[in-house]
Amino acid sequence: MGRRCAGPTLQVLATRNAEDHTRLIMSETTKRVAFITGISGQDGYYLSQLLLGKGYDVHGLIPCNAPGIGEPPGLNLHYGDLADGGNFDSLLDAIQPDEVYNLAAQSHVRLSFDLPVYTANVTGVGVLRWLEAIRLHQLRTGRTVKFYQASSSEMFGKVKASPQNEQTPFHPRSPYGCAKVFGYWQTINYRESYGLFACNGVLFNHESPKRGEGFVTRKITRAAARIKLGLQDKLMLGNLDSQRDWGFAGDYVEAMWRMLQQPQPDDYVVATGETHTIREFLDESFGHIGLDWHKHVEQDPRFLRPAEVDLLCGDASK
Repeated sequence: MGRRCAGPTLQVLATRNAEDHTRLIMSETTKRVAFITGISGQDGYYLSQLLLGKGYDVHGLIPCNAPGIGEPPGLNLHYGDLADGGNFDSLLDAIQPDEVYNLAAQSHVRLSFDLPVYTANVTGVGVLRWLEAIRLHQLRTGRTVKFYQASSSEMFGKVKASPQNEQTPFHPRSPYGCAKVFGYWQTINYRESYGLFACNGVLFNHESPKRGEGFVTRKITRAAARIKLGLQDKLMLGNLDSQRDWGFAGDYVEAMWRMLQQPQPDDYVVATGETHTIREFLDESFGHIGLDWHKHVEQDPRFLRPAEVDLLCGDASK
């Protein structure tokens, strides 16, 4: 059973009154342009499908070294790199987006210990590059561009209280978490200093079949299937006792969009309010196909973090 630590199971920033609801419906009748960084990832996929369904003209940023993914129906793809940002100005001027969703990052926490400088450059300073490009674009054109920053529950790190909400202090425990904190505060700084419509979505873990295979949930489900088929014998994992607040990515991208439809920019936690351990996830995944994970899973110190984050549980009641 999951451990409840906050309000309803899922609170995805529902509109608060009839006036807000009417405004949201009216906004959907106008053709708008969205630009998504990290569009080839899990969240980028679900967000792009959501926005296409709402009638948006959707553009996406992909890295120059990305494998050939073609041009998905309805999407316009552009090359660029958060580690450089050299073409952000020209992209904004050419595309003229109404909304920018910055989902791109070096998002593997364990890898960030091996690549701390690169992680800081992409995941942290990359946010600043976008904010500055938007500020200058607005000065040149007089347009308003709304900005969503994908912040992370990893910013909370070594928590002293649970659940965590928008007022909980940060104590990041990885280069990734530190980089996300930098991007979080730069987003607020540009909002307060220059009046940008800029929001942070502090998303707790969220999963789907589109999750990358380097993440623990996908690693577990893929290994379970391969073991069942006789293609694999063992699964090596790190900390099995860490507790996480897992939700569904398709729900969470709806929250991203709703943040940018509010009358004023603000920062929001998005979470389920319920925690589960890696062991519980193993129970469900292996048990679903009739396997005992204890016979196939081994702990490997190579997958342990130098500084662990033991418990994350979000309060999305704002």
